[in-house]
Amino acid sequence: MELWINLTVNGLATGMLIFLLASGLTLIFGLMSVLNFAHGGLFAWGAYAGVWFYTLTDSFIIALLGAVLTGLILGFITEKLIITPVYGNHVQQILITLGFMLVLSEMLKVVWGPNQIAASVPPALSGSWEIGDVLIIKYRFFIIMMGFIVFAVFYYILKRTKVGLIVRAGVINKEMVQALGINIKRVFLIVFMTGAALAALGGALMAPYSGVIYAEMGMDFAILAFIVVVIGGMGSFPGSLFAAVLVGLAGSYMAYYYPDLSLAVNMIIMVFVLIFRPQGLFAVRGVNV
Repeated sequence: MELWINLTVNGLATGMLIFLLASGLTLIFGLMSVLNFAHGGLFAWGAYAGVWFYTLTDSFIIALLGAVLTGLILGFITEKLIITPVYGNHVQQILITLGFMLVLSEMLKVVWGPNQIAASVPPALSGSWEIGDVLIIKYRFFIIMMGFIVFAVFYYILKRTKVGLIVRAGVINKEMVQALGINIKRVFLIVFMTGAALAALGGALMAPYSGVIYAEMGMDFAILAFIVVVIGGMGSFPGSLFAAVLVGLAGSYMAYYYPDLSLAVNMIIMVFVLIFRPQGLFAVRGVNV
C-alpha cells in the first residue's frame, strides 16, 4: 500500500510540474492560436533564475518570485519581438519559436556556463512526514499543492472575473472584442506573459525536485507539455490538468513496474487519444473553463 501511495505522490508531483508548463501553452494557444515551441526555454530560464535568486537571498519565496519576474520579462520580449511578426502563420511560428528555443538554451550557457548546476531543497521543505508505514516527502507534497492552487486561481479568474470574460470572448471573436473598445493586442501580451510566468514558475519548482539543472532541460519538458496539451485538448485549461496528472501517474507507475515502457507510455497514450478522439479528451474551441 505504501508503495502505491509513494508512486502516486511522485506521479502527481511530476504531473503538476508538467501542468504549469502546459497550462501556459494552453492559454497562449487558446486565445492567440500561437504554437510556441520556445516555451521550454522559458521553463529552463525559470529554473536557472530560481536557483540564482535562492543562492543570492537564501529565500525560496524570493527565488520563486524572481523566477516569475524572469518569465514575465522574457514573455514580454518574446511576444513583442518573436511572436508579433508571425501572427496567423503557424509554419513560421513553429520555425521561429524552435529557433528561439535554441537561442534561449545557448544563452543559459553564456550566462551560467555549460555545466550542470546543483539545486537543493530549502530546509523548511526538506525531509518527510511519516504516516504509519508511509513516508510523504514534503517538497513533493508542496509541488502538488502549488499546482492545485495555480489551477484554482486561474480557473476562478477565467470563469468568474471580467478579465476572464474578456479572454474567453477574445477566443471566440477577436473582432467583436476590439469593436467594444478593448485593446486585444494588449490582452494577447498579458496572456502570453502570464503563460511565460507559469512556465518559469514550473522551472523554479523543478530545480530542487530534480537536484540539478542544465540548459537543455527545457526541451525535455516541452515535449511532455505538448503531449499533455494534445491529450487534454488544445485550449482546455481543465484538460491540461487532467492530462498532466495522467501523464505523471503513468510515467511513475511504468518506471517502477515496466521500466522499458516508462518513456514510451506517454506517446502511446497520445496515439490512442489521436486515433479515438483527435480533438483531445476535453475538446473545445478556445480556452475551456
